[in-house]
Amino acid sequence: MDHIIRVQDISKSYWRDRFEIPVLNNISFDVPAGEFLALMGPSGSGKTTLLNLIAGIDRPDRGTINVAGTDIVALNESRLASWRATHVGFVFQFYNLIPVLTAYENVELPLLLTSLSKRERREHVETALTVVGLQDRMRHYPKQLSGGQEQRVAIARAITTDPTLLVADEPTGDLDKNSANEILTLLERLNQEFKKTIVMVTHDPRAAEKAHIVRHLDKGEFSQN
Repeated sequence: MDHIIRVQDISKSYWRDRFEIPVLNNISFDVPAGEFLALMGPSGSGKTTLLNLIAGIDRPDRGTINVAGTDIVALNESRLASWRATHVGFVFQFYNLIPVLTAYENVELPLLLTSLSKRERREHVETALTVVGLQDRMRHYPKQLSGGQEQRVAIARAITTDPTLLVADEPTGDLDKNSANEILTLLERLNQEFKKTIVMVTHDPRAAEKAHIVRHLDKGEFSQN
């Protein structure tokens, strides 16, 4: 089976003044292409740090991370930024939409960094908003949308470039139960119907149930749960 993510012996620490704070300790694992992985663990266990390393937002102190055939640890900052823009779609807990832009304009933002024409960008945006069920809300601003709708716009923005990998950090953490279920169903559909590889950080067991693989982090290491 092809593995889209291969993490080998990565460690990561942060420094606070003169004190080193270990976060991840010799983590190794693979994620097959088209998989849906949930990372769980208590606060401070290192799960968001691990997600950020896989997405190329942060760098490990040691070890290698290969995503879709690229050793992302070896890339310089410029090439890493270009790689992220092409290969990674981000979904955050608090949506991170720009309030003065419409849903359409928020979803179009990542495409402005590409060579696509205006017509091609429009096709991508309309397709993404249709996939998340918001084709009738394209001209609405974030304040005119519910929390669940805002998160769907954020997911549309994440998939509009057709990325290799979707990373989601507590995507239901700021939503009520019904909206959370809608978002989880959408992520499940993106995985099953569109074959998107998803890595999701969550503290919610109900969210983790949608994943095919659940890995538990504790004190920077995988537990055997």
